[in-house]
Amino acid sequence: MKVQAAVVREQGVVFAVVVVKRHVLDDRAEANRTQVAFRRCFPGVPIVLMGQDGRGTPTYWGRPDIVRFLARISMHRIPWKEYTFSEAA
Repeated sequence: MKVQAAVVREQGVVFAVVVVKRHVLDDRAEANRTQVAFRRCFPGVPIVLMGQDGRGTPTYWGRPDIVRFLARISMHRIPWKEYTFSEAA
């Protein structure tokens, strides 16, 4: 499984931001399941999900303080990279 994500350290807090399809964020149960699934890939850090609308505008879902921080910065400042995980991860 390949995902676009970033591990960020900001103000002493380390967290992961994972790109998902926008519709995942529209369904609270699916967003919760997705967040839990990515905890295996990024253990020990809070997971924030990011989806984009048709114009590329990001929406973040997860821990409220991290979401507020991300909403105030350009998504281009986030150190995105492609991660590859085994399906059994």
